[in-house]
Amino acid sequence: MGNKPHASTAMMAQEYGPLISLRLGSRLLVVASSPEAAMEVLKTQDRNLSGRNTPDALQQSFKDYYLVWAYDCSQHWKSLRTLSKAQMFSAKALDAQSKLRNEKMTQMLDFLNSNQGKVVKIEEVVFTTLFNTMSNILFSKDFLDLKDEHGTAHWLKVALQKTLEGGMTPNVSDLFPVLSGLDLQGLRKAYLKHLLEVSSFTDTIIDERRDRIASSAGTKVVVEEKDFLDRLLENNFTNTQINILALELFIAGTDTVVSTIEWAMAELLKNKEIMDKVQEELKREINSNSIMEYDFSHLTYFNAFIKETLRLHPVVPLLLPRRAVEACEVMNYTIPQNSQIWVNVWAIGRDPKVWEDPNTFKPERFIGSHLDFTGHDYEFIPFGGGRRMCPGIPSGIKSLQTILATLIHEYDWVLPSNENPAKLDMNEKFGVTLQKEKPLELIFNAKK
Repeated sequence: MGNKPHASTAMMAQEYGPLISLRLGSRLLVVASSPEAAMEVLKTQDRNLSGRNTPDALQQSFKDYYLVWAYDCSQHWKSLRTLSKAQMFSAKALDAQSKLRNEKMTQMLDFLNSNQGKVVKIEEVVFTTLFNTMSNILFSKDFLDLKDEHGTAHWLKVALQKTLEGGMTPNVSDLFPVLSGLDLQGLRKAYLKHLLEVSSFTDTIIDERRDRIASSAGTKVVVEEKDFLDRLLENNFTNTQINILALELFIAGTDTVVSTIEWAMAELLKNKEIMDKVQEELKREINSNSIMEYDFSHLTYFNAFIKETLRLHPVVPLLLPRRAVEACEVMNYTIPQNSQIWVNVWAIGRDPKVWEDPNTFKPERFIGSHLDFTGHDYEFIPFGGGRRMCPGIPSGIKSLQTILATLIHEYDWVLPSNENPAKLDMNEKFGVTLQKEKPLELIFNAKK
């Protein structure tokens, strides 16, 4: 399938139909590439196809610890998802986090203001901002510094990406499970290494917090606002369980938003008319120097622009692979038990049967449209659907809106060496998230 399986399976679907099967070693892979096929996988047969095809590299011994990569929808997974939604993604939790998000935005703006005229790697700036937001929600602590000259943000981002790549790298143990005990490619060993690297940031905090809770037991202390770590310790989570969950949440809460922001900014640079329309709407609708979260509800064109970015550059092009818990029928074909299932949202977003002129970036197609992120409109499902749908959509969309609107409202962007935006490299790099092959570098100048 090459190094861009989302594109190659989309081409196969054009020739063989919206539901195709491929034999990969001793495993069967089924790929759904139309809204109708996606609806049957994510809705009609959601219960039977709700397992997760957990890559061997991600340590099968940890499969009961995962939230995103949980092998099945067990009671532990349900409890963990409920706890995560209540503490991090509910309307109450998001409202409580607004002050924190504003604080991190201010730090990002201060950094960009102090680096005017210099070339900035926007992915690292946004990554650090989002990572510190998430680390405060989880651990009440910044892990990174925007002014760090030693590249900790870059190092940590690479460590997180390596864990993702380990799960997506073609692995003989996934194709022939009988060989899994041998770890022939060393992918499980590499995953453990990267997990330990990320855990080095968190183990000390976890141990100190656990000791503090133990020492204060039975004594009257001033009650501080509890973070997610407190809730996990209250539920007797081990360090390994906390670290694996934190790793998943860091990746889900940073890498996905970073890649979408980078694609969105690249599209604006290439499409000056769209940039002008977004800027004009922000200027017209924003009545203060800072953008407030309630402003987004009436930014019609801006929101359409975000949807168009997600259509053409979906966060997770193949969604995360599902597994058939039970044999079932999809579009009159039998899906055998334990088959792996991909839903190719990249193909659906570029299907000429679904979208007029699908390869053109045109936010206007979403003006007046009912299509949304809810997972019920199967021609537009950037965050999936069904019981495995991403629980952090409200948080991710708020971060995406806030950062993008602020960067557009506050700055003029220039490519280094006055490069022509029309020639901007838009090649993709496939992974769990769809990234720009060449990271976007810009010069930010504050608007007068």
